[in-house]
Amino acid sequence: MLYGIAAATAALLLTAVLAALLRVPALRAGVVDRRCRRPLPLLGGLAVVVVTCLVAWTGEWTRVAPLGDGVGRLLLAAAGVAALGLVADVWRLRGRVVVAGTAVAAACVVPYDETGVAGGALAVGWIVVASLVFRGLDHADGLAGTVGVVTAFGAGACAAIEVMDGLAVVLSVFAAALTGFLMHNWHPARVGLGACGSLFSGFLLSASVVFTRAGYAIGPSAAVAFCLVAVAVADAALVVLVRLLGRRPVLRRGPDHLAHRLRRLGLTPPGAVVLLGFCSFVTVVAGVLVHMGWVGEKPALWVAGGAVLLVLVLLRVPVRIPVQQPRRMASTQVRSQLRVRNG
Repeated sequence: MLYGIAAATAALLLTAVLAALLRVPALRAGVVDRRCRRPLPLLGGLAVVVVTCLVAWTGEWTRVAPLGDGVGRLLLAAAGVAALGLVADVWRLRGRVVVAGTAVAAACVVPYDETGVAGGALAVGWIVVASLVFRGLDHADGLAGTVGVVTAFGAGACAAIEVMDGLAVVLSVFAAALTGFLMHNWHPARVGLGACGSLFSGFLLSASVVFTRAGYAIGPSAAVAFCLVAVAVADAALVVLVRLLGRRPVLRRGPDHLAHRLRRLGLTPPGAVVLLGFCSFVTVVAGVLVHMGWVGEKPALWVAGGAVLLVLVLLRVPVRIPVQQPRRMASTQVRSQLRVRNG
């Protein structure tokens, strides 16, 4: 208990300091994103990854908080995905490379002896999808960090219920690191999560759920996994639907996400994040209750219905597509005067 508190405190403070220190190098190196017409440095995710791995491996090295079977491999694979995301932040890798790398990392951590081959394949696909949709949350200040903290506590609770103490400690350290990052990412953000941090977050959370649900039936496991990332899945579904209906490229960036549409309804940027964070809290609680066996799978159906309703409602919010202004033509009188002078 005391080590967990000390580790979480250290992770929060170290991430806050390291994220602030990495801001200037990111600006000088051009590792930035455009948000609200201003450059946003993207090395905040690197601070989350470094601190989470450092604190977790310190507990393993000192044997104060051993990670346990498979957890060290999971953390190493998540760090590899984070490295791939860092390369994508710096050199803009193609999406297929990111997907392939994430799939390879997921295939290396799934416990096939408990899931089976078919279940393991489904788990790999789910980890990849969850990692990508969580990356999509990094479009608004504070959103990915807020949802990540809530989800980490839910996944950590599931791990604690299964007496996976090492995984529970890693998730608590990760939640604390994200909290330290949020000190610089709340609106107006001074540093961003980037593909490095968002892919690491989605991979670590989804793979942790796979670990805790290994050996259970596929139906309840799918319900728990969906509840824990329902907000991210709803955000991705909204984006895909909007761009398909508008006949626009799905992978092209645009203001089509949940937070963007909530802001068009009158919410402030922090208000939209708080609302989505509350929605994530509700869905995560539902997932934990399903995992504990206190309720059946019906809460997952309610969560799915709520997600569908939210997507359909926000789908009707008009999208502001910039229209290119035509060139201003000279009046006929000016043209006639020019002709007289030239003639």
